[in-house]
Amino acid sequence: MPTDPRQVRSTAPAGRTPVEVAAVGETMVVLCPAPGEPLEDADRVAVSVGGAESNVAGYLARLGHQVTWVSRVGDDPFGRAVVRHVAAAGVQVDQVVVDPTAPTGLYLKDPGPEGTAVHYYRAGSAASRMDPGTLADPGLAGARVLHLSGITPALSASCRALVEHAVTARPLTGALVSFDVNHRARLWSAEQAAPVLRDLADRCDLVFVGQDEAQTLWGTTDPAAVRRLLPTPETVVVKDGAVGATTLRRDAEPVFVPAPRVTVVELVGAGDAFAAGYLAGLLRDLDPVRRLRLGHLMAAQALTSSGDNAPVPPWAWFEDLLAAPVEAWSPLDLTATPV
Repeated sequence: MPTDPRQVRSTAPAGRTPVEVAAVGETMVVLCPAPGEPLEDADRVAVSVGGAESNVAGYLARLGHQVTWVSRVGDDPFGRAVVRHVAAAGVQVDQVVVDPTAPTGLYLKDPGPEGTAVHYYRAGSAASRMDPGTLADPGLAGARVLHLSGITPALSASCRALVEHAVTARPLTGALVSFDVNHRARLWSAEQAAPVLRDLADRCDLVFVGQDEAQTLWGTTDPAAVRRLLPTPETVVVKDGAVGATTLRRDAEPVFVPAPRVTVVELVGAGDAFAAGYLAGLLRDLDPVRRLRLGHLMAAQALTSSGDNAPVPPWAWFEDLLAAPVEAWSPLDLTATPV
């Protein structure tokens, strides 16, 4: 297990801003027609940018942390748009490789009466060419947290090797390894993903998993059963959507914090926002309850906003709610409160 991330001092080369968090993964351009309009009938689409790991990075940066996004993009207009978008959130992007021979990934949203379908065009993308050497840059030295997700090992054999290298060889010395299970059924089936994601998660220090994912992958929604399936990590966080989330640490009793009520605008990105909030709480040395609260409050930002990246309130807004007594938090309803 690594040193506590708060005890790790940056050894970044002179001239570079030391990073607290390195987030690794693919970010794509998103094309979406007007709300409710099927893609096949659309004559115009909106262009945006989305990626789980860069979402986490962006939220952490807006919370005041030094974060770098590690990835590859194509040498094309979409790649330049992705890098510009991530950098605009305050994330360092000097670890992004521009690939002249592979395209930037793309996905399309297709609204329909039964929900929004997603169509990926990411096979052979620049990001799918990431490999274990991706983490060799000396600029990553001293990062306190390395954040990964279960999306990356589904992209290619070399990407899977990258994640295996990250969680086994621990190339970022002393960094806490954070892993969001993030199963994507469009990339690989539950049968394919279940053993791989369990093995990778069990080699990390901090794991985020939704109860719905745990049910799909491992046949259980019980946080204690998930903890038994993942005995090695120091901390496992099991999320139950609008109900709440449970932290299960190896050396302590489980801690459950209910989620505040919100008016949901869009579900996309809420898990990324939650992970960012929890990681920010860890970096700020908050106690387990406040880490979960900060995760919930960040998820509320995503749930009440359209798009993958929501605005973040001033820190004072969070402080008041993080310090609220239990009797004030439990019935917390943000539907009538500006978020």
